[in-house]
Amino acid sequence: MDKKAFLTDLFEAAVAAADPLQALRDVLPPKPPGRTVVVALGKGAAQLAAAFEDLWGDPVEGVVVTRYGYAAPCKHLKVIEAAHPVPDAAGLAATEEVFRAVSGLTPGDLVVALVCGGGSALLPAPPEGLTLEDEQALNRALLASGAPIGVMNAIRKHVSRVKGGRLAAAAAPAQVVSLVVSDVPGDDPAQVASGPTVPDWVTREDALAMIRARNITLPEKVMAHIATEAAAAPSPLDPAFERNVVRVVASARLSLEAAAAKAEAAGITPVILSDAIEGEAVDVGSVHAAIAREVARRGRPFKPPVVMLSGGETTVTLGEAPGRGGRNTAFLLGFALGTEGMPISALAADTDGIDGTEDNAGAFCDGQSMARLREAGHDPREFVRRQDPYGAFDAIGDIYAPGPTGTNVNDFRAIFVESQG
Repeated sequence: MDKKAFLTDLFEAAVAAADPLQALRDVLPPKPPGRTVVVALGKGAAQLAAAFEDLWGDPVEGVVVTRYGYAAPCKHLKVIEAAHPVPDAAGLAATEEVFRAVSGLTPGDLVVALVCGGGSALLPAPPEGLTLEDEQALNRALLASGAPIGVMNAIRKHVSRVKGGRLAAAAAPAQVVSLVVSDVPGDDPAQVASGPTVPDWVTREDALAMIRARNITLPEKVMAHIATEAAAAPSPLDPAFERNVVRVVASARLSLEAAAAKAEAAGITPVILSDAIEGEAVDVGSVHAAIAREVARRGRPFKPPVVMLSGGETTVTLGEAPGRGGRNTAFLLGFALGTEGMPISALAADTDGIDGTEDNAGAFCDGQSMARLREAGHDPREFVRRQDPYGAFDAIGDIYAPGPTGTNVNDFRAIFVESQG
């Protein structure tokens, strides 16, 4: 068996399950008597918007905001590219375009919000008294803190004019239908892109408690803002939201199930460990390695041959010498160090096609990866110290770079444990 080809097939099946046309086909809202305004937000937003236009049929108006290099042609919608994961001036201008698109609407109008991962950074909207530079500093601090995505979003939505349901409130009295592609553990739509159209129950006091509990150091001006009542996000009980509809149309769970079906069709038993795994990437990789070793050596808790699938969103706490790579390559480096010499192969990749800030979705490894790295004259643990997992897998030709996929349902991990019989 070509193990890389097998693992790639599983990844592609997972991505296909979140295909925009498939995700939207059966969930379109009734057409309104008035205008239909589309706001599409996130790394897969342009592809979602193009699919929506094809399915909707009638002309629509609105704005798409996506990451640089992720645009796709739309018939009627304005597509804007901006920076991710740290916001920039283009994102600030794009946010104002989005607000203009939903202003002045009536009860007979409909706003369709197509929301996917990445929308939080792509839509900077600092509240009064703060600047884009303050929001950039906030994002950098959160990315470096190692906090899970739910904590980061809880904090960000209290330092914004658009997050935490504020965009939906700005669209009132129009109805807002949010069709969400989830990239967060647990598939809470209020957490995707920090919930621009979906309010939640996390309060300003909750956000402050999270900051204290994790000893997160944030810019002084940001902390001063969160300490004020002005930072409070809208309540889900606000009448502005009473006609709104929220649906999760694609998620890590559905994608993992599609990958499992693909493995079964190939004659390999699949098991889904979880679609909501969080934690420090290298450590999570080490834990997955321990499970894989137990399977390979003792046939428990699963009998090989088996492919173990998992999703979720790990984190990387940046040290003093951050190198290259994202959470998937960091996971895989921890995993590869723990499975040396074993009959085990793995792929870890981000379903949006980009892991962190490099050009790859992730990487492959097997039981000989670290040996090959040493033969090339490198110390694997030095790559861990330098936080350079990209460099490790690039040195042995195991980088996986399919390019932007047009969707985003978080991390994908496939671990194939062969039979030794």
